[in-house]
Amino acid sequence: MMSTERSTVHELPGSGFETARMPGHWLLARLGKRVLRPGGLGLTRELLGGLAIRPDDEVIEFAPGLGATAKLILARKPSRYIGVERDAEAMAWARDNLPQRADVSIAVGTADATGLPAASASVVLGESLLSMNDQAQKQAIVAEACRLLRPGGRYGIHELCLVPESLPPERRQAIHSELSEAAHVGAHPLPAWDWTALLESAGLHVIQIGYAPMHLLRPRRMIADEGLRGALRVAGNILRDRTARRRVLAMHRVFERHRDNLRGIYLVAEKPAV
Repeated sequence: MMSTERSTVHELPGSGFETARMPGHWLLARLGKRVLRPGGLGLTRELLGGLAIRPDDEVIEFAPGLGATAKLILARKPSRYIGVERDAEAMAWARDNLPQRADVSIAVGTADATGLPAASASVVLGESLLSMNDQAQKQAIVAEACRLLRPGGRYGIHELCLVPESLPPERRQAIHSELSEAAHVGAHPLPAWDWTALLESAGLHVIQIGYAPMHLLRPRRMIADEGLRGALRVAGNILRDRTARRRVLAMHRVFERHRDNLRGIYLVAEKPAV
């Protein structure tokens, strides 16, 4: 059966915010950026390789957003894909950007309370989600991922990482504060050891870790993630919007100021088999 995609008819989530106050990831999306992960498309591909999605897998993705990762997942032909979005607006956007097929669906729910049945997936993943939540919420989201996984299932995350492990607490807090102020959304990245501990505290076993530079707004990464035409489109939109340009430059300055202490990281963990 031939699958089709509907043209996008819904506003981007976050469109109700003024440009000056819009969360940074939705501002970049409005400007045409489609890959919004700290380690870029390359690290997402590594994550999916580590998850080893097969045709017999049922996959749940938290916050698929613009659908860039979902399309890579679907290219691996899992038996079922479910995206979980926080509200009807985000759900409508995700539906518009994914194939309209019986094995592809979007549900309204939060990553810590999806409303989906327990043990309903063999793979669960989320990207750039945990970094935007405090420790208690991180734990709640990981616990929900564990609830959704069958024994032997895999959980994958792609997040923002602090380096080195010995980074002093006051330096961590300064980075958190500056990232949050620039992006207008909470930013709580962790060192690799703490990401590992978070997953293992929920009973998971981390089996794979990978890193990439945090070059989200650098030209070379933009071209790698968006293609030359897409990168030029984003640059043109930034140049035409003075307020957006000021916001993007502020985020870029923070990323560059802390470039020695920021990385993209992915982890794959397994739920123990019974």
